[in-house]
Amino acid sequence: MHRGLIQELAAQRGLPTLQTTREYLAGRGLLSYGSSLELLVRAVAPYVDKILRGARPADLPVVQPSKYELVINLKTAKALGLTIPQSLLLRADQVIE
Repeated sequence: MHRGLIQELAAQRGLPTLQTTREYLAGRGLLSYGSSLELLVRAVAPYVDKILRGARPADLPVVQPSKYELVINLKTAKALGLTIPQSLLLRADQVIE
């Protein structure tokens, strides 16, 4: 809800921010580590289908994400005067330049 404002205030004060998904990194976030929002939305569809067919939500298993992504925003790192280690850049799933 206030993600943009938080990122703006952090950038004004020279603070890096960590996001939970790459979709939230589009602003001035430094990096994100978490599951893809797109994959999470796709995983919800079978649950909705089962519930609409009469299954009780309490009876459905809890499923945890199986893939996590590390995305680094080098543009933000440069703006903050930070150097990201090469070893971390090589581990990243995506690097925004």
